[in-house]
Amino acid sequence: MKNLFGLKKGDTFFCASDIGYIVYGPLFYGITTILYEGKPISTPDAGAFWRVICEYSVSAMFTAPTAIRAIRREDPDGELPPKYHIHKTLKALFLAGERSDPGTIAYCQSVIGKNARVVDNYWSTEIGSPITATCLGLATSPTITGIAPIKPGSAGIAVPGNNVRVILDETHEEATGPGQFGNIVLKLPLTPSAFPTLWNNAAGYKKSYFERFPGYLDTGDAGIVDEEGYVHIMSRTDDIINVAGHRLSTGSIEQILSAHDAVAECCVVPIPDPLKGHKPLGFVVVKHTNHSFFGHSNDPENWTTLPPKLMAEMVQAVRRDLGAIACFEKALIVKNLPKTRSGKVLRRCIRDMVDGKEVKVPATIEDELVIGEVRDTLARVGMLAPVGGVVKAKL
Repeated sequence: MKNLFGLKKGDTFFCASDIGYIVYGPLFYGITTILYEGKPISTPDAGAFWRVICEYSVSAMFTAPTAIRAIRREDPDGELPPKYHIHKTLKALFLAGERSDPGTIAYCQSVIGKNARVVDNYWSTEIGSPITATCLGLATSPTITGIAPIKPGSAGIAVPGNNVRVILDETHEEATGPGQFGNIVLKLPLTPSAFPTLWNNAAGYKKSYFERFPGYLDTGDAGIVDEEGYVHIMSRTDDIINVAGHRLSTGSIEQILSAHDAVAECCVVPIPDPLKGHKPLGFVVVKHTNHSFFGHSNDPENWTTLPPKLMAEMVQAVRRDLGAIACFEKALIVKNLPKTRSGKVLRRCIRDMVDGKEVKVPATIEDELVIGEVRDTLARVGMLAPVGGVVKAKL
């Protein structure tokens, strides 16, 4: 609590996440912790988080980027936070659980003010503590001269105790230089907070985490470490798209789409293609309802596919920033993306619909009706595979 969050005894911590992640650490350190049950929007508006910060004099908040994107969709100009004067007590806003695109970071910074910090950090339930972050509390250490600068789009630098490396798919060896895309792994030994085994399944523990890359823990994530040591988590390894032999991360495409002024949030999944193997398909939640913004006369609430003007702009942006090899050509509009209660987008559920596999909905889903909405959207454009309509709750 001290080294990462920069908090001290008597401060107040607000974590809008599952209860298992938020109770014990703050209380052990003498910090008040807030238990919150509710949505970030529609209760009654997009100011729910800011109201809690104001009423309880919150010092630091922790939430998922998807929650911020939902708030941004409803309050794109950040008009609500100033009403609650959150700048009086809030020192930092921490984001984790999903990748934070630069646009989300910029929005957060604009609403919390210049005197507070926005910190994207990378955790793993298995590790039990942050893997990468900007540690606000370490600036007071006699061996550290200041807080590392924030680099939007990255999850910070490795927290002491974590040896973050990149393993290349082609060679199964460590990357030899910065900026090489591959599997994010942790070189052994792990931190003391890491899990020692799986309950009654020691063989599964070894197979799932250590068999693929001996001497390392396989996080299941893919990304890069840049020339300054900042770690960029781009996607889960099973979300990598192979387009005509080119391995692309969904996160790199999502970052480009999210930068468009019309987009509140989005996700990208691979769809089968007889020539390329796979192509990326976007699912976009728009934040503007002004018809003239899109050059389209119909109500955006009734759209399934993007208007030609908007689609062309997104295709051009992907070609410009990533290249024509991405073969990004299509995106669908949805009202919401399926997420867990902690804010993670359930890309696998969407991907399974497209692939014709049984859709296994986790018990942690925030709103199961959203799965049906996405399924209906795919059906309207003829992209729902025959078996993709089967939805089975996984409890």
